[in-house]
Amino acid sequence: MCKLLPIIQKLAPVSSKEWAKAKSLFSARSYQADEAIFSAGDKPKGVYFLTHGIGRYYYIDSEGRERNKSLVKAGGAFASISTVVNAEQSPFYAQTITPCNTVVIDYDDLIRLSDENKNWATFVRRVYENLALKKENREADFLMKSARQRYEGFLDEFGVQNDLIPLRHVAMYLGITDVTLSRIRREMGMI
Repeated sequence: MCKLLPIIQKLAPVSSKEWAKAKSLFSARSYQADEAIFSAGDKPKGVYFLTHGIGRYYYIDSEGRERNKSLVKAGGAFASISTVVNAEQSPFYAQTITPCNTVVIDYDDLIRLSDENKNWATFVRRVYENLALKKENREADFLMKSARQRYEGFLDEFGVQNDLIPLRHVAMYLGITDVTLSRIRREMGMI
C-alpha cells in the first residue's frame, strides 16, 4: 500500500499524516494476468488504484466481440462510475493484462474523505479531471489522427511497457484490425 501514496501525491498534497488516518480504508489486492477485476452486470463499489501492472476496460458487443474501451497502467484506476454514482450495473468489464497490484477503497469512503479533508477533495477532483482529459484526448485522436498517429501516441504513452500488451489488445484499443496494425508496424520497421 505504500506505493499508493506517491500516486496520490502526484495529484494532491495529501500528507503522510493524512494518509496514515485514511490508510485503514484501503486494502491491497493482487491479480494474475487475464483475471477479472469486475464484469459487466456487476456492481463494484470500489475504486481500484493500479500500483503495478497493466489492465484494460472492455465491452462485449451483441455478436460476442470484445472492444477495448481503455488501457490502464500503474497510476490509473479501475471503477465503474455508473455503478458508484448511480448504483447501476457496470456496462463493461475490467481485466488485468499482466499481473497487477491494486489498492482499493469503497467509493463512499473516498467521498467521505473528500468531504472531510480539502487535500482528499483535491485528489478526487483531479482523478475526475484526468479521466475527463483522457476521454477528451482519446476522442480527438479518433476524430483527428490517422491509425499510425494513434499507434505512435500509444507507443509514447506506454513506453517500454507497450511490449507487455498483446497486439490484439493494442489493435482493439486503437480501433483498427490486427492486419492494419501489422501493416503500420511493418511500415515503421518494427517487424
